[in-house]
Amino acid sequence: MPLPLPLAGVVIAKNESDRIERCIRSMVGLCMEVIVLDSGSTDETPARARAAGASVVHQEWLGFSGQKNAVIALATQPWVLLLDADEWLGDGAETRLRALFASGGVEAADVWMLERRTHYLGGVLNFGGWGRESVQRLFRPSLRYLPAKVHEKLDLRGCRSKRVRIRIEHDTARSASEYQDKLMRYAELWADEKQQAGRRAGVLSPWLHASGYWLKNFLLRGGFLDGWAGWRYHRAHARYVWRKYRFLRALNRQQVSS
Repeated sequence: MPLPLPLAGVVIAKNESDRIERCIRSMVGLCMEVIVLDSGSTDETPARARAAGASVVHQEWLGFSGQKNAVIALATQPWVLLLDADEWLGDGAETRLRALFASGGVEAADVWMLERRTHYLGGVLNFGGWGRESVQRLFRPSLRYLPAKVHEKLDLRGCRSKRVRIRIEHDTARSASEYQDKLMRYAELWADEKQQAGRRAGVLSPWLHASGYWLKNFLLRGGFLDGWAGWRYHRAHARYVWRKYRFLRALNRQQVSS
């Protein structure tokens, strides 16, 4: 049996008992250690994570960036592989990761961009920008996420970044209603952050940005080729973009009137 790589697999989680095992099992055996940072699950997430082979540490919620930085700080290996609880390594990922380390090629960068493919309510999205989305998931443990309320990104200043064709699968929604609720929370967080940064939204901004999303991803990038799943997913995201700018405009108007 192949030895584990000098990798720390890290995950943040809360109430992910139905998905956490799939995530962890895709990394156990490949990573020298797998760490789950749990922010107060009331279901069986911690127990199932331990049963799948991970160590579990509790940390009250620090925000997306803060929570990910906290789990990275627990890593004891020279490389970190970060997955969300609703993600897992795809077919062939382990073989390609082992080849990257065995060749020494992993040292050519500080951050490796992996490819993520989204699944939505039983459908696989191969088009529309969601079949090979580049995500910063393999990196040195000295890196940290920049402060952000949502859509957090690593601080890549002074870092070497490369892409590698290693796939992460992402099952983004349990149900359409749950996903809409999540996008609503994200839209509010995004708008609040942008408002604090001084960004403005005009009366047409929600419509222009939502239309731009639809044109770019559903039409030009071929999201329509994913059929019913693609239609539902991109409709939800166009609505999300509309809400982001609608919330931002509302905050702008509140600021002016206060």
